Amino acid sequence: MSDYKPGKIVKGIITGVQKYGIFVDLDNYYSGLIHISEISDLFVKDVNEYGKVGDIIYTKILEIDEAQNHVKLSIKGINHKVKPKKERKLIKEVGSGFKILEENLNNFIVNKLKEISQK
Repeated sequence: MSDYKPGKIVKGIITGVQKYGIFVDLDNYYSGLIHISEISDLFVKDVNEYGKVGDIIYTKILEIDEAQNHVKLSIKGINHKVKPKKERKLIKEVGSGFKILEENLNNFIVNKLKEISQK
């Protein structure tokens, strides 16, 4: 008998990803499946967006089959490893800063007002 109980949050390693769910090993004895319906309350277009083989993931135990050493898992509503964050691009600083905007702002406003009044 293990320390695993329904409702417990456990850490596992993703061992497989299929279109219907994510396979996770919890330890040397227990493995489980996060069915696609237990990934998110929102529509899941691609399970691969939620993890890849080798990723560590935190899951919630829903059910345990002691005879098969299998658990049903969920990642709904818990802080788990989801998608990797997209890299942010740094905005390159320009030496002139807002100087160009300052110099051309009046012309820009006048031109836009003319454009709007002609419509």
